[in-house]
Amino acid sequence: MIWLLVKYFVTAALVVLISEIARRSDKLGALIASLPLVTLLTLFWLHFEQQADQKIVNHAWYTFWYVVPTLPMFLLFPYLYPRLGFWLTLVASIAITILCFLGWARLIRPLGIDLL
Repeated sequence: MIWLLVKYFVTAALVVLISEIARRSDKLGALIASLPLVTLLTLFWLHFEQQADQKIVNHAWYTFWYVVPTLPMFLLFPYLYPRLGFWLTLVASIAITILCFLGWARLIRPLGIDLL
């Protein structure tokens, strides 16, 4: 139980730290947020908990394929925000990401990569 609390604390502290840095510096906050810190933490936790090597490798492999369809949202969010406001832009971004993900999964399935 203590280990789980440590994982929650470290992970949450990282998110809070990044948001505080972003409050002070747009560019530095975005740079740090763009790093795959959550993925690196997950890989670390999986390794530290002695998960099978293949599980760790699979996590990194699938993370790459899941990141690609999220990228259009980062381009559309700044465009939509001044026009729709925060909440509608957030909903639109989620919808766009879901549509991009479904299209991406369908597009790469013939390559033998099954995301669904």
